[in-house]
Amino acid sequence: MTQTWGDLATALGVSPLTWSVLVVDASTGDALLDVGSHRQLKTASGAKILVLLEAARQLEAVSLSAAELLPRDPALAAADSGIWQHLSVPELPVEDVARLVGMVSDNWATNVLLHRVGGPQQVADTARRARVHEVNLHDRVRDERGPGHPPTLSTGSAAGYADLLVRLHRGTLLSPAVSARVREWLRDGVDLSMVAAAFGLDPLAHTHPDRRITVVHKTGTDAGVRVDVGIATGPSRSLAYACLVNWTYEQDSDPWRDEALAAMRAIGDAVRAEIDWAT
Repeated sequence: MTQTWGDLATALGVSPLTWSVLVVDASTGDALLDVGSHRQLKTASGAKILVLLEAARQLEAVSLSAAELLPRDPALAAADSGIWQHLSVPELPVEDVARLVGMVSDNWATNVLLHRVGGPQQVADTARRARVHEVNLHDRVRDERGPGHPPTLSTGSAAGYADLLVRLHRGTLLSPAVSARVREWLRDGVDLSMVAAAFGLDPLAHTHPDRRITVVHKTGTDAGVRVDVGIATGPSRSLAYACLVNWTYEQDSDPWRDEALAAMRAIGDAVRAEIDWAT
């Protein structure tokens, strides 16, 4: 049975995990669920949205061409998420590199695109001009972090991500054209393991409404980190959700992961019930 928003707030409030969660109506901004929404947590790949935002801005400004070929620079290699590391093609157009970031959170593609658009500082400058708050990309993706590197890829709060997603949905993040590009890159994201698991979508084919629902979202995973932020739209309404959770990672067994994923799925169930009253 779907839990009420009040039940969810109570459960997350006493959870041994650290949560930052916000669910709002994408049209009115009214909050349905708010648990530590301004709490800053590690957000892993969540802030790759900012790399896509800068790439979209440069494409619309015609300072970057969608057809420009970007080489898969070995100096920017990063393992784990992504498929470019498994392909034989040594270079791809900007447009395709951005799609790899949006669809499969490709780490190597992220680093290549980030390097091409000017690096973390350029991304941060654009985010500031776009009035993005409480969402920060600190570095490129690295397989190992040393003492001279930022301690984590990104940080942020549910309030910051939800605001970013609402404006992306409304077409007011920098401009309608920039917002549309970023939405297009994110709409086919295949990671439906967290909040979006509740929607029952085909993970490999949900460009168009599936079961009357569409989702535009970005996820992030790392040891002791799960993040799912997005816009879910159904026949009844559109909701922006930002669900961030951190916990103390225990090697191998990682017992808290199941609790984190179950709670995120429960939030997704509540979102689905709101956006599609027929369910």
